[in-house]
Amino acid sequence: MTTAPLTAAARPSRATAEPWPVRVLLLGVAGVFLGLFLVLPLVAVFAQALENGLAAYGAALVDPDARGAIGLTMLTAAIVLPLNVVFGVAAAWAIAKFEFRGKSLLLTLIDLPFAVSPVISGLIYVLLFGAQGWLGPWLAAHGIKVIFAVPGIVLATLFVTCPLVARELIPLMQSQGTEEEEAALVLGARGGQVFWRVTLPNIKWGLLYGAILCNARAMGEFGAVSVVSGHIRGLTNTLTLHVEILYNEYNFAGAFAVASLLTLLALVTLGAKQLVEWRTRRGGRAERAAEAAPAGGIP
Repeated sequence: MTTAPLTAAARPSRATAEPWPVRVLLLGVAGVFLGLFLVLPLVAVFAQALENGLAAYGAALVDPDARGAIGLTMLTAAIVLPLNVVFGVAAAWAIAKFEFRGKSLLLTLIDLPFAVSPVISGLIYVLLFGAQGWLGPWLAAHGIKVIFAVPGIVLATLFVTCPLVARELIPLMQSQGTEEEEAALVLGARGGQVFWRVTLPNIKWGLLYGAILCNARAMGEFGAVSVVSGHIRGLTNTLTLHVEILYNEYNFAGAFAVASLLTLLALVTLGAKQLVEWRTRRGGRAERAAEAAPAGGIP
């Protein structure tokens, strides 16, 4: 059996068939860049963290102030993540599946945190809830503390992370269209049944991807949280703020030890991101194969 020669359309294009010296040069440049700006900083963080040995590394992590920063960071993420998931799914469902007035305005408002500096967003909360702010006197009269307390940190983190889940789901749900939801409604399903049995299963991997990004940003936020926290050791310092304080005190080993926790979080987030992307691609290939099977099976 002979093989037919490649047609012009089937031959590799020049863009994918460069001479080997060009390919080696491009791969070398990319490898050097990644090594200098990605791998080397990661190695430096752990090298500095372990500079004084494992005992000093462990002592920096079990310090009461460090434990308080870890607990506050976890608490903030635990509050912010579910709220962002609920808001992101609701906003994406409304924008992608329905037509209504003000749709463009809603999209603009969702993107607003991307256009505003985190420091400015933190300052906005100070102007609203601070002692001299618009609502500050009323809050003080009722014994409610927002700025320099946990509620202010949660609000600032929620502001900077709120677009992540929604912006991940909106294009996904728009590409899926509304045919399946309309079919479910024709068959007698109610709105809640359509969402739980049709819409949610179709977006589960995109939702997980957005939640991973949201969690990473919530734990690593610095600018907005720095403005509203007050930098009170053991009370309103998150991990990022605790790293800054230790570094400013020339406690480099302790600062890098705590920073290594955020580095590990980044690596875990990257691994989870790759896993979700791989699962999404695998699901897409399976769907395409299922769609092509009836046609290919006709004798």
